[in-house]
Amino acid sequence: MSEAEFDLSGRTPRTISTSELESCDIVCTMGCSTLDLDADASSVDVRDWALDDPDGQPIERVREIRETVRQQVRTLFDEIEQGVGDSA
Repeated sequence: MSEAEFDLSGRTPRTISTSELESCDIVCTMGCSTLDLDADASSVDVRDWALDDPDGQPIERVREIRETVRQQVRTLFDEIEQGVGDSA
């Protein structure tokens, strides 16, 4: 990630609670999620991006996965911006 100028050295993964997830409009998982939202959370748009786990992969594959995430995020932001524009 440092190649892409992201400093993750001080970051530690943490568990996200179900209540945090249920407060979201959109939740994107990376393909290895055990996400199980309650049926009452049906208003949450859950999207599984089905990405390979980069752990232990060759650097070229890690770069590919990183770029896939970058494109997925851009696409999502474009979709959100389009929705905001449509409702204005």
